[in-house]
Amino acid sequence: MKLFVSEGNPHCVKVLAALEATGVECDVQFVNHDESVVPFLSRPSLPALILSSGQQLFSSNAICRYLFEVIGQESSDLCNQWLEWEATVLQPAMLQALHMAVLQGKSSEVSTVLQGPINYLDQSLSKKNMPYLTGEAVSVADLVLWGAFYPLLSGSSLPLSEHKSLKAWFDRVTAINACQSAAQKVLQGKGLQGMKSYMQSQPAPQSRQCRETQPCNSNSAEEEEGERIVSEEEMEAAVLTWSKGLNTCPPATERQHPILPQEGKRNVLVTSALPYVNNVPHLGNIIGCVLSADVFSRYGRLRDWNLLFVCGTDEYGTATENKAREEGLTPQQICDKYHAVHSSIYKWFQIDFDYFGRTTTEKQTEIAQNIFWRLHERGFLLEDTVEQLRCESCQRFLADRFVEGICPHCSYPEARGDQCDKCGRLINAVELREPQCKVCSQTPVINSSKHLFLDLPKLESQLEQWLEKSTSAGDWTANAKQITRSWLRDGLKPRCITRDLQWGTPVPHPDFKEKVFYVWFDAPIGYLSITANYTSKWEKWWKNPHQVELYNFMAKDNVPFHSVVFPCSLLGAQDNYTLVNHLIATEYLNYEDTKFSKSRGVGVFGDMAKDTGIPSDVWRFYLLYVRPEGQDSAFSWTDMALKNNSELLNNLGNFINRAGMFVTKFFEGCVPVMELQQEDKKLLALVSWELQQYIQLMDKVKIRDALKHILNISRHGNQYIQVNEPWKKIKGEDSERQRAGTVTGVSVNIACLLSVMLFPYMPSVSQTIRDQLNAPPSCVNTMLQGSGTFVCALSAGHRIGAVSPLFQKLEADQIEALKKKFGGQQPEDEPPKKKTTFNKAASTQPVPAPAPAVEVGTVNEVDPEKAKQLAQAVAEQGDKVRALKAQKAEKAVITAEVAKLLDLKKQLTLAEGKSPEPAPQKGKKK
Repeated sequence: MKLFVSEGNPHCVKVLAALEATGVECDVQFVNHDESVVPFLSRPSLPALILSSGQQLFSSNAICRYLFEVIGQESSDLCNQWLEWEATVLQPAMLQALHMAVLQGKSSEVSTVLQGPINYLDQSLSKKNMPYLTGEAVSVADLVLWGAFYPLLSGSSLPLSEHKSLKAWFDRVTAINACQSAAQKVLQGKGLQGMKSYMQSQPAPQSRQCRETQPCNSNSAEEEEGERIVSEEEMEAAVLTWSKGLNTCPPATERQHPILPQEGKRNVLVTSALPYVNNVPHLGNIIGCVLSADVFSRYGRLRDWNLLFVCGTDEYGTATENKAREEGLTPQQICDKYHAVHSSIYKWFQIDFDYFGRTTTEKQTEIAQNIFWRLHERGFLLEDTVEQLRCESCQRFLADRFVEGICPHCSYPEARGDQCDKCGRLINAVELREPQCKVCSQTPVINSSKHLFLDLPKLESQLEQWLEKSTSAGDWTANAKQITRSWLRDGLKPRCITRDLQWGTPVPHPDFKEKVFYVWFDAPIGYLSITANYTSKWEKWWKNPHQVELYNFMAKDNVPFHSVVFPCSLLGAQDNYTLVNHLIATEYLNYEDTKFSKSRGVGVFGDMAKDTGIPSDVWRFYLLYVRPEGQDSAFSWTDMALKNNSELLNNLGNFINRAGMFVTKFFEGCVPVMELQQEDKKLLALVSWELQQYIQLMDKVKIRDALKHILNISRHGNQYIQVNEPWKKIKGEDSERQRAGTVTGVSVNIACLLSVMLFPYMPSVSQTIRDQLNAPPSCVNTMLQGSGTFVCALSAGHRIGAVSPLFQKLEADQIEALKKKFGGQQPEDEPPKKKTTFNKAASTQPVPAPAPAVEVGTVNEVDPEKAKQLAQAVAEQGDKVRALKAQKAEKAVITAEVAKLLDLKKQLTLAEGKSPEPAPQKGKKK
């Protein structure tokens, strides 16, 4: 392990203290504040702990918790509560206090900023009458809170004469050798002055009120929002915008097809990775590309961008041939059948394509062959005889994704014939150890065949120049950049673009007339051919890089083909092609604690979702709520019910329904006159800020994060209603009735804004809200123009329609029944042979196959080499479990990884020649 820290960084104090207190062996390296240790973060973050497994922890509290986990000290509930309090309550206040003391020289004023947290901590220590935060022994919570307070409490900036319990605790922890050593190494005896360089490198903190709340178990980050201090200038600006009302321009007209680039407009071309036609997409496939692309496309249209959204089914290749053989149909019949299945599923999920096409078309052949010839004429293709795997049982050469074996680099047991999902390295199928045909499970043989290759090394310099420009100017996700860099770091190699198959785009070269194009050369060209089938003027989109912005949506396993292989094909063709400006890749979505499997009946697939009785908008909401943007995430029935019942029903739906009902019940269906007071102006400013954050995030394709600001607005609205109690004031004097009217009018206008912001996420619900409010059509294209304008869309006298609840509760028994239905069943006597169907659109996270069962006899043979490998695997899996616990991952995820750890330990025991059964305890009957 290696720990990176920097001088003057207060977060490094607590991490070094935890390291020395636990005695965990670890390399420590001091680096500059601006050192980018974790490559996928948008800005440098220290401290950072790089585990032996390659995992990276960059939250100081998570690192501290992990170090204690290593020595067997798991955090208690109380300990976790304190860590949560430190991160959400103390740290924001401490950052503001340090900024004042170190950079502004206002040490005398920091006590005001920290008064709330100090009072709370002192009272807690006093009440519990314990030497440390969680009991008689020092815990990770003590070191973390001590490290946060140390820079200010160790000097004269924060006197504690009135907080005796806090002072006694602080002195007690300061006396620990590990703490003294850590403080000296980071601050070097310079106190606050030693932090000046670090603080200058940090963004100025937003002014915010310090909460005096107690530690809580809440996992809802949104509950920590909304404590912004709103300035008078913000309030006045919000009121001025509010008073302008809706634009007088007519509402946006229906889309006129074909959509073509326009001068003076922002022309946006959106593609979603083409799903394999031979399978039914599951939830991971849907969120990984088509749903994410749909949300962004709907948003772009609200922003008045000139936008075209295309997708279609990828229909060529071995996968289709095999499916046809299974079902006794021709490949074309399979394509026709499953293209209709895909279309039906996406229609139910309300995916609003401008055109959903397919790759088995004349345009595909024409364009692919044209690009091929241009590459050939310009010398970017090579001929070579290659060894490849052939299955004698199936009487065919095996496409890369239909051979599986042990990775020659990392020994992952389910590596494909083109790439290992664990280590990410490229593989030649003949390099696999113990290869198997995925169709019949027979061992293939090696045969030779002549093929054509795309000369990637010859195009590498052009590619790097283009990548430098695209990744710096565009919005590429961190994983897309990282995966692309790793390919370039290893050096590009010629890539085979032909295959010995029958079902595919024919290679037009006379020497290769028996071959077809390899799917990863051919399939991305489908974006062009699908657009060409949509409009004969397709080149205005695809050969117009100066006027068109291209967004590609996909799962991360598709990145290299969109960032390296396909761009090289277009660069080599030298025909002024539009290349991707923004590459948006998600991580993987798992199902509960496992992966989706159609054959085992595990997980929800697209054609099943509508049979659950849960509306498609709710499915969309939850998938977008857990969208795997920065890391893998998991679909959970329990969590889906929780988010539906808390966020949709009790938060969003409750607010919108109450606002509308008050208008109907108290004001005969007409929006009342609104006379704004200071509290109302503050709310307008808060809502306007949330709207601006939403727009900034959506512009950057941070879809999941933007959704949280919608929910924040409804939270503000619920609190506003609750505090003002219009149902009581309506019964009072004229002034109170007027106040009830203002609160009701403001609330129903917030509901109108929410209906617009929800449209990309929940289009049917959005329309229902606007119908209930009888909202003017122009509200849709007014609210999201520019940086966001929250205006009074429903002015006094506006008559609303009939109001009814938007959401229904998901009951526990309903959820349990669905969980059981989609949980899958395996016969106990013989587990079924795993059959994997791949989809270029998205996929679930690769999960190593369970270890083979080991027959246990009376004597276990010792296998030193296997024991050595298993010991390493146990250590790495232990690291992974501790890291997940430190990061407070979902319980289901941790449980699954713990099960793997226990299984590895059992295998290790067997390899060492020991009994896997625990020895009977003395004094107890067996």
